[in-house]
Amino acid sequence: MSLLRTIYLFTLLAWTTAAAAFDTTAREALLIDFDSGAVLLEKNADVPMPPASMSKLMTVYMVFERLAEGTLMPTDTMPVSKKAWQMGGSRTFVEVDTDVTVADLLRGIIVQSGNDACIVVAEALAGSEEAFALAMTERGQEIGLMDSEFTNATGWPHTDHYMTARDLAFLTRLIIKEYPEYFSLFAEKSFTYNDIEQSNRNPLLYKDLGADGMKTGYTEEAGFGLTATAKRDGRRLILVLNGQKSARARALEAERVLNWGFRETKNYDLFEAGDEVEQAEVWLGTEPLVPLVIKEDVVVTLNREARKKLTVWVEYDSPVPAPITEGDLIAHLMIEAPDMTSQRISLAAAHDVDQLDLFGRLFSAIDYIVFGPPAP
Repeated sequence: MSLLRTIYLFTLLAWTTAAAAFDTTAREALLIDFDSGAVLLEKNADVPMPPASMSKLMTVYMVFERLAEGTLMPTDTMPVSKKAWQMGGSRTFVEVDTDVTVADLLRGIIVQSGNDACIVVAEALAGSEEAFALAMTERGQEIGLMDSEFTNATGWPHTDHYMTARDLAFLTRLIIKEYPEYFSLFAEKSFTYNDIEQSNRNPLLYKDLGADGMKTGYTEEAGFGLTATAKRDGRRLILVLNGQKSARARALEAERVLNWGFRETKNYDLFEAGDEVEQAEVWLGTEPLVPLVIKEDVVVTLNREARKKLTVWVEYDSPVPAPITEGDLIAHLMIEAPDMTSQRISLAAAHDVDQLDLFGRLFSAIDYIVFGPPAP
């Protein structure tokens, strides 16, 4: 015998779709909370767009992976080809037929947005920029970039070179999570190479916003874009916007949206990994109950004003038949609210529960037939 057991734990107040109450002048935009992944604002977030130099984040990601694997070292050098040296647009001013360290190339890409540095990296790692772009697209799909295709390493305009705001936000979150040792490069405000000092193009780094990344972009077709991240009081937001008409408009809108996100929303920790959430009834076991524990932290992002009820409950087929092994996934934590994507999180048995011996099972079965199931 099995029945679906639902245990309501508590209700909270949750934010609804923030975009309904707040808009942006950007053509494409996405604002997310780093910890919870909650979408605070979105506008054309899944529309493929020309990312311009913001796609250099994928070029950098490819280098970070090699550094983390140990197949590349910051002190390793890469040769500068004539193609790299002649590349137009923003430049690091590397010299043809010289060798440049990986550390300098990374700063040239991140701080100076150097197209020439991107090509040096692409040719060194894949033999040609075209081959590197194919590798970028393939790796992007593997890590979860669902709507991105790369034809070059720089973001140079091409009809088949595109990303979405959601992919850029996802990639930014991945870089911060997976490569914290290199993430600090994005906060550097200037870099000097070949006796030429250039300032970081991210306008938010020069304001008291808590900004510490990521990358600007501009082409005539794309407009002015920015992928940015900022941290205040231990909380981080990630913003992508594109299609602004000027660098000034880009800076002002990015500041406005980030300020709104930090001011109007807040994170609440519901559970920490390892917490006991509830106890499940056990059938024919040496113990009548088994604790249910959660394997991951659970954080929700709540709107401070336009709040609606958020419901949290546990569902499982009751009673759970013994034997039970520690770690068995036997229940789910459910989190729901209007206009919010439902969450369904597995809960595991905290410890083993053995099955009763033959006589124990017999007496338990008789008890069930005579008295019925235990009261919920």
